Amino acid sequence: MNKIASSIAPLLRNWTLCIGVVLLVIIFGMAISASWVFPHDPYDMVGPPLSWPGAYEGMWLGTDSLGRDIAAGIFHGARVSLLVGFVSAAVAVVVGAIVGALAGYYGGVVDTVLMRITELFQTIPQFMLAIVLIAVLGPSIETIIVALGAVSWPTVARLVRGEFLVLRERAFVLSCVVMGMSDMRIIFAQILPNALSVISVMSTILVATAILMESALSFLGFGDPNVITWGTMIGMGRDQLRDAWYIIAIPGGALLITALALNLVGEGLNDALNPWLKKREA
Repeated sequence: MNKIASSIAPLLRNWTLCIGVVLLVIIFGMAISASWVFPHDPYDMVGPPLSWPGAYEGMWLGTDSLGRDIAAGIFHGARVSLLVGFVSAAVAVVVGAIVGALAGYYGGVVDTVLMRITELFQTIPQFMLAIVLIAVLGPSIETIIVALGAVSWPTVARLVRGEFLVLRERAFVLSCVVMGMSDMRIIFAQILPNALSVISVMSTILVATAILMESALSFLGFGDPNVITWGTMIGMGRDQLRDAWYIIAIPGGALLITALALNLVGEGLNDALNPWLKKREA
């Protein structure tokens, strides 16, 4: 227990990490409680159109041009944003970690081939590639997750490769080789766990980027038409920008707070897990 408390204490002293975690807990709470707080379909017309926040009883964030509850859209949209963000980031981390680990550990021809493939993906603009994949495969949550994972993994691969190039020369790795340990066991059981701190920080950035990209895709009409997202809400409110700007401002604020929370968590994890920062502070 003392070891656990001593490891958690530095994290609690990091105010950026604490604020980010609190904000994420609130957003996760919104997503989990959406069906309970707003049991009706967020696309249902439940009030007068273009009711400003607080102007109509029960519609505390107002309604859009078709009388749909904005608060219900925010709560239900949080589910989609978090689902797409975290799952697509997980796909990118798994693929990128495998590619980067193999390239960094083996080097030579393996490194050259895998890095050329990685660079091929990086030469294509991420957003344009995502649009092409969704247009070909059809707009759905699953397709969006696959598309965002496909455009995000090269960054993880290059980061993991750099970590492996350094770690494979360490004494504990060389001792594993001398002991006759298999390559796969050295890669995934010995080296990769030592690179998890860097990967965890990168993961928060990937989640934030995926959420913003999904919103941009939904805004442009490439999102899943069967679910409501924050990007869809912004897209539906752009015609009322002058008369009812709150329709865009509220989901835009939700996106801003979510991206800010994830960046604060990433910055806090970097401060807590980066050994060079610890030495400099000491």
